[in-house]
Amino acid sequence: MKLPRFYQNLEKYLKPNKVLVIYGSRQAGKTTLLKSFLARTKLKYKLDSGDSLKTQEILNSQDFSKITEYVSGYELLAVDEAQRIPNVGQGLKIIVDQVPGIKVIATGSSSFELAGQIGEPLTGRKRTLTLFPLSQIELSEIYNPHEIKERLPEWLVFGGYPEAVTAKTRQEKKGALEEIVNSYLLKDILELEKVKGSKILLDLLRLLAFQIGSEVSLTELGEKLALDYKTVGRYLDLLEKSFVIFSLRGFSKNLRKEITKKSKYYFFDTGIRNAVISNFNDLELRDDVGKLWENFLAAERLKAQEYRKISANNYFWRTWDQKEVDWIEEREGKLFGFEFKFSKKATRIARDFSKIYPGSKIEIVNSENYLAFLEAGK
Repeated sequence: MKLPRFYQNLEKYLKPNKVLVIYGSRQAGKTTLLKSFLARTKLKYKLDSGDSLKTQEILNSQDFSKITEYVSGYELLAVDEAQRIPNVGQGLKIIVDQVPGIKVIATGSSSFELAGQIGEPLTGRKRTLTLFPLSQIELSEIYNPHEIKERLPEWLVFGGYPEAVTAKTRQEKKGALEEIVNSYLLKDILELEKVKGSKILLDLLRLLAFQIGSEVSLTELGEKLALDYKTVGRYLDLLEKSFVIFSLRGFSKNLRKEITKKSKYYFFDTGIRNAVISNFNDLELRDDVGKLWENFLAAERLKAQEYRKISANNYFWRTWDQKEVDWIEEREGKLFGFEFKFSKKATRIARDFSKIYPGSKIEIVNSENYLAFLEAGK
């Protein structure tokens, strides 16, 4: 099955003497997307990999003549796994500055490493796209709304990584996700940062997986992992920058009864979350459907905002007396609140938020209307 990707036509994002940077987690489909585009393009291109020692040597050399000779005669340079090349940003800067009209694509699985190398050298010379595991928006191109909702239990349990989506059996889907967690998920962090080992990161992820929907205390996590809270904070930052998790801050206009100091953490993919805790049970056998639903919607809305270019600040809202709204968006000077309830029968809404913030709107997002929520504000 050929999977639809939102950025399928990379041509419209390419500009002469600019670098198109494509970020995303490992196994999210960046290489497949790149090769699919190159197979269709009419541009004369050169495809290379950051794993190539020769390519690393050339692009890291900062030798103008060697680097320009390397791309001579080509209209497009594509470098996959660019984060593996030391000082890759400087090398790409020389190319776009010295070779008239050339276009460049660089893909990277590790945003913190690639951003560090590319950010400053390519200021004003790049455009960035983020490729996530398959989104509901993308899957809607091959399934109609009824089919999408019919397969909702599958998306919640196994997520959207391409290998899991295309696997034919439950066992194959489970195996694909376990392989991603064990072999790919933490690879960049372990290679590029001083971390005690994969076990401590997986233990941290397991703790987060059980706390979906709750504020996270770095001190409490540290006590359970025998780490100081600063180290926990650094590990969380690395996990965010490598597209494993993302955080959501509390919303407040400084009312004393609102809680804002702690953040919530979600996984970019529910399949990965379930693989981390080794739970691929059907929904009717689970006691965490509410957490799964909240994580699923938070991640899917984030993808939709990125792909649809919906500009919004995202928060949650909670008070000391336990009144809460799962997802708050600040868009165009207005507040939009959403409560995530998997059951279509749920009707309870946090009306206090609307009273405190007049003009705000709150609605329930359930398994029936969630596709409309993903497209809100586009």
